[in-house]
Amino acid sequence: MRVAALDDDVDQLELTKYTLQAVGHDCHVFLDGESLIKELRRESYDLLVLDWSLPDMSGPEIVQWIRENLTERIPILFLTNRREERDIVEGLSCGADDFMIKPMRVGELVARVQALLRRVYAEPLPSEQVWGRYKFMPIGRRLEVDGKAVALTQKEFDIALFLFRNKGRLLSRRHLLESLWGSSNPPGTELMSRSLDTHISRIRSVLNLRPENGYRLSAVYGQGYRLESIGSEEQNESDSRIAQEQD
Repeated sequence: MRVAALDDDVDQLELTKYTLQAVGHDCHVFLDGESLIKELRRESYDLLVLDWSLPDMSGPEIVQWIRENLTERIPILFLTNRREERDIVEGLSCGADDFMIKPMRVGELVARVQALLRRVYAEPLPSEQVWGRYKFMPIGRRLEVDGKAVALTQKEFDIALFLFRNKGRLLSRRHLLESLWGSSNPPGTELMSRSLDTHISRIRSVLNLRPENGYRLSAVYGQGYRLESIGSEEQNESDSRIAQEQD
């Protein structure tokens, strides 16, 4: 998963990054609130780990901005020196999902992060994952649409499955590249970005991901892609949201 960690203590930040990367997460680090907010305007993350006391703004102020300005409900964990009951109450009340007191205990951080991710991104059964007319079978990378096998390359299957598992989320290009190519800075990133566009275009065509078929796979200019289900009421809301994002 893609995690952003915010702390003005460099040593603490490096320990958080090392701990989360050791269990398989991509961890991006930030030293001040403004830098994180700037990043969140154009990049997507699966989870945020935030300090409370920062040089430019407080942790609760950042959480408030996130809840008011981002459409996706990103899980947020406070990792802070604050330990009074009133601090815990304030942190959770402002929109955070969990609260951990420093000094950081490595095992506890990993357990809390994994629990939050399980809660928000529930893992489907691995043998067969179904969304309406689309049935994904990860073992063997097989896909059926309306019961008929569809031919996709391995990479196209992986991209399509990732989009469906994150249905409704706006996924940045970097998020997609890191998750599907397995590196924060893969070689040939620009070439891979163009390759991603080609794969997305073919997936949209082969799977017929269009509103009349119940799904829309949209490119959001300067940000990334979103796959969403479209119903009679949902379509108007979706059209309005996409228009606002492209303004």
